[in-house]
Amino acid sequence: MTGEPAPLGPDEKADLWRQRFFEAQAAAEEFILNEHGEAGMAAWIRANSRITAELLRAQRPAGMSATDHFMTRLRRQLLLYDSAVTSERRPPGTVLRNADCGILRYRKRAARAGVVLTFSSPCPYCQELNTAIAARYLEPDVRVSCEQAGNGCVWRAESPHSPGEDAAGPPHRGRAGD
Repeated sequence: MTGEPAPLGPDEKADLWRQRFFEAQAAAEEFILNEHGEAGMAAWIRANSRITAELLRAQRPAGMSATDHFMTRLRRQLLLYDSAVTSERRPPGTVLRNADCGILRYRKRAARAGVVLTFSSPCPYCQELNTAIAARYLEPDVRVSCEQAGNGCVWRAESPHSPGEDAAGPPHRGRAGD
């Protein structure tokens, strides 16, 4: 072998960043569970959702609702892993369909390659974390839900009120405490 290795191309860089992120995430999950158990993981989700909601508030584009911003972020996150994602707005909100989850596919491939995974499936963690982020970030009358669907999931962000309409009554979900 002579000379310097060839620089990484854009696809190789993206794959390597994805791999490094998963390695860091897996290490954090393993550490938290081994050192602090399920209570530690619940505390991690609370802290992560608080930090992420604060970042989303700071990053939200002017004129965009928190709900649209959250659903766009979730869609882009799934697309980052080459998920088969579609999104549509229809009353009473937005439906995001993840027909083939790239995160799940990536983890299955890693497990087949002998990588020891902390969770047998990333789905419960993903759902719990993103639902917690939504609870801290979205408009008070918006309800976010997620249902498993084959190798993917369906996310819904729904509000009983039209945009700009006064939301009377209690919110459909509370703000989680730290």
